Amino acid sequence: MNYMKTAILLAGLTALFMGVGFMIGGEGGMIIAFLVAAGMNFFAYWGADKMVLSMHGAREVDDQTAPEFVSLVRELAQRANLPMPKVYVMDNPQPNAFATGRNPQNSAVAATTGLLNSLSRDEIAGVMAHELAHVKNRDTLIMTITATIAGAISMLANFGMFFGGNRNNNPLGAIGTIAMVILAPIAAMVVQMAISRSREYVADRAGAEISGKPMALASALAKISNMAHQIPNETAEASPATAHLFIINPLSGERMDNLFSTHPATENRIAELQKLAGTMGQGGGMAPSSGSGPWSKRGGPWG
Repeated sequence: MNYMKTAILLAGLTALFMGVGFMIGGEGGMIIAFLVAAGMNFFAYWGADKMVLSMHGAREVDDQTAPEFVSLVRELAQRANLPMPKVYVMDNPQPNAFATGRNPQNSAVAATTGLLNSLSRDEIAGVMAHELAHVKNRDTLIMTITATIAGAISMLANFGMFFGGNRNNNPLGAIGTIAMVILAPIAAMVVQMAISRSREYVADRAGAEISGKPMALASALAKISNMAHQIPNETAEASPATAHLFIINPLSGERMDNLFSTHPATENRIAELQKLAGTMGQGGGMAPSSGSGPWSKRGGPWG
């Protein structure tokens, strides 16, 4: 997805936010919503990455607290010709990971303890290479801003439902308010998904090229997808607007590759990686791996 299309979609989210403001408070509400949206975009640029990391309980690790994991990320960053990002670990049993930051010079990657304890080293490398691809493609800023605005739209719609909206400016009255509460978050989600889904294929390909092992990434995607539906991520469930940041949708309800899914179907992503493996002369079989992560028997890579 090119940057012009992304800019149009972000403008659509902002317009939707203003529309919800109009439904609640008329022209004054729309103006306030515009100012709030502008403020949120400014905040998202400078500080939403820290907010998202904090929201998911991520803690920064280094060469002393997680030597093997940090060393792996450093090696991948060098291959990708990227500055070394900050590295975080989330104490969460569901295997998953995401990247954030406004640019490659101010980026961070985060992985759950579930990911580090259940995947092989090659699979973890594939996942982190995928996240570094998002950093290299500057997806992280756009994805973080969409999470901020989409979450605010849902919150504002619920606010309108609670207070009943401004019926003097809302020609549909209570019906319009109910419709707003239902449709505004759905519309925000559709725009959010349109921004994020195509980027996953690009990051899969670039990540596989960085790690050099596309089928290890394919194996990781299969494992994470399967386990994500069995192990709940309570933090993500409480903040669904951040779901598209993760390599695999962390929400338990995600199943289908349709208009309302945050990610393409895992089978489709694996099929694309199999094709890439074929062009790289590696075949299309899943990379063999052990049943547990490389650090699970040593108390984790974080000490």
